[in-house]
This record gives sequence, structure tokens and C-alpha cells, in this order.
Amino acid sequence: MNSSVFLATLFGVCTAISNALAVITQHVASSRLPSRGRGWRFVLDLLRQPLWLLGWFALAGSLVFQALALHFGSVGLVQPLLISELVIALIIRRAWFKQRLKKSTVLSSIATSALLAAFIVYAAPHGGRQNSNGSTWLLVLVVGSLSVGALILGARNGSPRKRAGLFGMATALSWAVEAALIKSTTDSIAASGFLGALAHWPIYAFVICGVVGLYCEQSALHVGPLGVSQPLIVIFDPLVSVALGALLFAERWPGGVTHTTVGLFLLILISLAAWIVIRTGPETMTAN
Repeated sequence: MNSSVFLATLFGVCTAISNALAVITQHVASSRLPSRGRGWRFVLDLLRQPLWLLGWFALAGSLVFQALALHFGSVGLVQPLLISELVIALIIRRAWFKQRLKKSTVLSSIATSALLAAFIVYAAPHGGRQNSNGSTWLLVLVVGSLSVGALILGARNGSPRKRAGLFGMATALSWAVEAALIKSTTDSIAASGFLGALAHWPIYAFVICGVVGLYCEQSALHVGPLGVSQPLIVIFDPLVSVALGALLFAERWPGGVTHTTVGLFLLILISLAAWIVIRTGPETMTAN
């Protein structure tokens, strides 16, 4: 493992820790609201919750760590690392809420961690170019925007599980596109400095995408069960990110067809193990 991969992995894990803290604190704060309003009004209510603000600081830290991770490593390496958020969240919930964990939850958490380690060492995509051409970016942004918009519209009505699921998918898509924009922005900053980056469009698209993703995530946490939205956010995001890394930055699997097959297989196993972690983990944040 070279220094760039090590730093990308280190900052990727730091991102997962910050994300876990943010999700837990903001979910608890959101569940304390007396009403279940829609739209931006409930965000104003959340601003009055100190625990939600603590989650906001965790999200800010997550953004910094993710930017550093994506600067040193590929999108296809960094984003799958964020699945470790599930294991970290369980550790935090065990220490904070004293929640008991099933044997299946512990074993699937160990499996998730081991598979992630194998993916990083053996099959994570790498290389590629710093920037993609404008037409490819336009395609990604248009398709991504239309997809997220359709999911948000679909989440306006329906059962809590349906709404949480659709908002979760919208969040995952937003975060995947945002990760690609973060990488492009950090590359611009490294080449031209902070002021120079302001002359390039990715930094502005990143801000817009971040606002949309934050709205979708908070909506998912607010309208329905965490067990519905979290699997989609945590698992769907890395899978889309790997595809975007290949499309936008020409990231490639090492070792040809064999490594590509193994890498895809590991991603499937990681997703399955992570799904078991979510399905068998405690459904609420209360002590048991």
C-alpha cells in the first residue's frame, strides 16, 4: 500500500466516523420533533435542536475528511470505505445507548470490515485522469438531476417506509455525484489554489449538490424508519460512485479481467454483509 492509498484510506475512515456521528445525533434530534412537517419548515425546527447542530459539525468534519481522501485516492476506493460507517455506528450506539448486539450483527460487522480491507488491498480502482470532458459531466449532471428530482417528487406522498426509501435513494445519488465533484474541486484547488478554483464550475455545482443531498438526507431521517433509508444511502452510494469514477475519471481495476471480477464480487459481498448489519442491528436508538 503506497502513501497515497494509505492517506486516502485513513481519511476515508475518518469520514465514516464523522458520518456515523452525524447520522446518530441528527436522527435522535429529528425524532424529538413534536410534528412531522414537510418541506423546509422542519429544517428550521431542527436548527433549534442542539444535538442536531452537533451533527452538523460532524458533517462539516466529514466533508473535510472526504475532500482529503478523494484528493489522495480514487472515487472507487474512497466511497466504498464509507460503508464502514455502519460498523462504526454500531460501536457508538453500543457505547452511548448501551444497546445489546445480536451475534449475527457482530459477525456481519466483522465480515464487512474484513471484506473492505480485502477490497482496498486487492481490488480497489485506481489511476485515471484528473478531469473528464465537459460532455460527460453534462450527461452525469443532467441524468443525476432528473433522477433525484423524480425521487423527491415521488417521496412527497405515500407510507413512511416508501418516502424514507425514495429520499434515501435520492440522497445516495446526490452523495455519489457530490463525491465526483469534490474530487474535481480538490484537483482544481491543488492546481490553482482556492482563488483559482473559484474560476471553475465544479465548486459551485458541488455546493448545490451538497444542499440537495443534505435536504434529502434530513428528509429521509425525518419521514420514516432509519432501517429503510440507511441501507440505500450507505450501499447505493458506493456502487454508483464506482461507476462514476470509471466514467468521469477513467479509474480502472488493477490486474485486468481477473481483478475486475474479484473486485465486483467483493463489492457484492460487502453490500450483502452491510445489509445484514442493518437488518439485524437495533431498530431504534433506545437502550435495550
